[in-house]
This record gives sequence, C-alpha cells and structure tokens, in this order.
Amino acid sequence: MDWLETQKQALADNESITNDIAAQAHIENYALKLFVYADTQDRASNFGKNVVKAFYTSGMLFDVLQTFGELTEEIMQNRKYAKWKAAYIHNCLKNGETPIPGPIQDENNPEDDELGAVGGNTVEGGAGSSNPLGFYSPPPNQPSPYMPPPSASPNEPSSPSATPGASPYFPPSGYPSTPSGGVPTDLADLNSGFSSPNIAIPGSNSYPEGSSVVLKPEQITKAQKYCKYAASALNYDDVSTAVNYLEKAMKLLKTGVDA
Repeated sequence: MDWLETQKQALADNESITNDIAAQAHIENYALKLFVYADTQDRASNFGKNVVKAFYTSGMLFDVLQTFGELTEEIMQNRKYAKWKAAYIHNCLKNGETPIPGPIQDENNPEDDELGAVGGNTVEGGAGSSNPLGFYSPPPNQPSPYMPPPSASPNEPSSPSATPGASPYFPPSGYPSTPSGGVPTDLADLNSGFSSPNIAIPGSNSYPEGSSVVLKPEQITKAQKYCKYAASALNYDDVSTAVNYLEKAMKLLKTGVDA
C-alpha cells in the first residue's frame, strides 16, 4: 500500500490516474494484449507458466474494468475464458498432462460447458470451483461461447487504444478484431509496450473551415486516440465527454493545435 500511495503521488499529473476514460482504455488495452499473447501461445501449443500467468492476469484486469461500469458481453466472455484457460493449463501441467490447445467442446453434446469438465473441483449447485491457484472455474451445464477467430484484424497505433467501443478481441462467440501492432513473442514484451495514454482536458471551440495544415505522424496518432476515447465514452452513454474528445480531434486535424 505504501508503494501504491507513492506511485499515486508521483503520477498525479498522469491522465491514466486522473481521467476515468483514459484509465479504462489503458487497463483494457493491456488486458487484451495479455489475452492475445496467451491465446496465441496456447494455440501454438506453447504451454508454460507465462501463458498461465497471462491468461490469469488478463482475467483479473477484466475484473478491474467493472469499476468503470457494466462490462460489455465481449469483455465478460473474454474474462470467463481467460480464467478457465488459466486453471485448465495449470491443472494439466500439475498432473503431467498435455493441455489441448484452443477451445474444448464435446462434439456429441455442444451444450455441455467445457469449463466445468476440466476444473476437477466443481461444486454441485455452486457458483464455480476452486483450484490450487484460486482461479475461478465457471459451473457446468452452460453453453460454450467459444468460436474460432477470423483470419485478419485491423491495425491500430502502438499506444493504448483498445476501448469498450472498439470491439475487443475475444475467443468466445465470434472473435472480434484483435489489438494489433504485432502479437508479443514473450510476456516481457508486453510490459515494454505498456505506455500511458496522453489525454488533455477537452474543450469546445470553433474551427476555421478549409484550413490546410500539414500534420506530423504523432499528431495524427493523437487524433486517432481522441476518436477512440470518444467511442469509449459513447459505449457508456457519456455523450458530453464523447463530443469533447471529437472536438479535440477536429481542432487538432484542422489547425494542428492540441490545446
């Protein structure tokens, strides 16, 4: 707690600390990066402690997103799958078994939820199961939400940009697009790309029409950030914040000035 308080004071001017929209985007982006890393390694049959940690940590970060409001269906499915997969791979490695990559589903009974079948400690009638790591394992007799992903995903800037309005990557029920910029090959790579988004307090201004401004790449990237934060705000029905971020982006694109 002392360390957290020290960091809070040191980062007092960081928008990821003082601005809920920025904080939400920051946390969700990192959770998705961890999730994509773990899922990619899992599908490549590269099982290990780092994969377990990545699945587990992404599930916990998805839990943290509840502090900003109700989770989207995609995030809820991401969270459920990540926690189950972490427990499943951990139990397989502990028992000397080879985990099955990707989703697991009973072909004879697609309604059976594979999550309860592999945990080994499901309590009948309970809300879930326990295991040595304390991972959550969802109850049985639930339909499996997992479906394969599409083959392509859009590119995004390397800075934190995933927001609830940006259709995040998730295995269950029709994989939306993944946060791109390259899937990390090692868990340590995730931390190196985990930078704080830079957001200024928006304001309402009038912009001259027909202005011709040559923008730098970093200015275009910042305008993209503002648009993504606006989409995130709309996802939580915060229209005024969305309008402010869009006006911020418009001013930057038309005048090259970031107030």
